[in-house]
Amino acid sequence: MLRITRAIDFSTSLRYWRGDLSDVENAELFGPLSRQHGHNYRLEVTLLGEPDPLTGMVLDLKDLQQILDDEIMTRFDHRDLNNDTPYFEKKPPTPENFVQVIYEILKSAVPDDLLDRVRLHQDSDVWVDAFEAPSPT
Repeated sequence: MLRITRAIDFSTSLRYWRGDLSDVENAELFGPLSRQHGHNYRLEVTLLGEPDPLTGMVLDLKDLQQILDDEIMTRFDHRDLNNDTPYFEKKPPTPENFVQVIYEILKSAVPDDLLDRVRLHQDSDVWVDAFEAPSPT
């Protein structure tokens, strides 16, 4: 088995916010992150599989790039995560919540159960990984 990773960069604006809380409660819970701000994210998508004997590829990287363009860039790049997407109406767009959303989107879009891991870098020193936990045996 081999792992291959493709990375993309995109930018969003957001604020940590829960609609079921007041302005004061949100400010107390999230501090300065309750105000509108932005992040330049780096997303790494790792596939796991055997290379095709004919092509030598786990998946053609141009096909993976097209999936990332269609599923991630069009949904999130230069968007307000709170107001321009349906994913954060009830939960704040923390990196933990955001990577779970991205993982679920890509799990449906990447063929043949090849998706191994999604790593979202919020900053150069903060990242979160999402992956399927191994089944207990």
